[in-house]
Amino acid sequence: MKATNISKDKLYDMYKTMIRARYFENKVIELYQHGLMPGLAHLYVGEEAVAAGVCGALKKDDYITSTHRGHGHLIAKGGDINRMLAEILGKSTGYCKGKGGSMHIVDISLGILGANGIVGGGLTLSMGAGLTQKVQKTNKVVVCFFGDGASNQGSFHEALNLASVWKLPVIYVCENNGYGISVSQARHQNIKDIAIRAQSYGIPGVIVDGNDIEDVYNTITETVKRARSGEGPTLVECKTYRWRGHHEGEANRGGTYRSKEEILSWERKCPIKRVEPKLIKMGIPAAEIEEYKVEIAKQVEEAVKFATNSPWPDLSEGTNDVYAE
Repeated sequence: MKATNISKDKLYDMYKTMIRARYFENKVIELYQHGLMPGLAHLYVGEEAVAAGVCGALKKDDYITSTHRGHGHLIAKGGDINRMLAEILGKSTGYCKGKGGSMHIVDISLGILGANGIVGGGLTLSMGAGLTQKVQKTNKVVVCFFGDGASNQGSFHEALNLASVWKLPVIYVCENNGYGISVSQARHQNIKDIAIRAQSYGIPGVIVDGNDIEDVYNTITETVKRARSGEGPTLVECKTYRWRGHHEGEANRGGTYRSKEEILSWERKCPIKRVEPKLIKMGIPAAEIEEYKVEIAKQVEEAVKFATNSPWPDLSEGTNDVYAE
């Protein structure tokens, strides 16, 4: 993909998105460890450059479909961390009134068509959303986030096939963090690069460094232009890594199937630390960056207070907002 010049303000804005996502997830870790969170949390720590770079290339009214590891996507698309945390804690002030939890946050007004607890669940949803945009000639695009494991689902092939045939404005973003739950990519696929599967559907397949926000942003900017011009979908594979276990609470951050050395090697590729020196070189004072971190920490603490002090859903609403009783 052709390189795009990123302004200082744009890079700083995307950096701030990564910080918000990192600080939010770190607080979820703390809440989980203290037994304050019902259910599981699949955290995005280490992968922030993908969500920030992708959503940074979108317009507010573009759409995304998310995954079970979706907090970073939702924050990058403009999600309210107060309502997000309330949902994660099961409170009535959450995005889904406390009934969806971590894996099912939705905000149509922000173009967030929903996180999804089903592996690959967003693939066909994004295709449908893309078809809607084409039929209604909205000039909007849809981004579908999914993982390496989801690329083995039948829905992956069905979605890319029809999206390519109909030239839908969908960008399929594979966040390849190397593991499908506890199974490494080398054990569940006979290919190294998922992007090559695009060849089967006659569409571009691109590999990017998922820990390099500039690489992500530049690539997605070009794929968005392609989609808006009616040229159809693109498959973008972002090579990245999750620092935590498959879900929070997994022993030794997944140490039963990956080594401590492997985890540390990826931590040294931290997407946030990689961009900080460039921002300073571009003229952003280091003190200003630290002040922003302090401000975000305060905002996250305020979100904790909001969520903690919010009421639980009333039992009488148990059958509301569902498709069947």
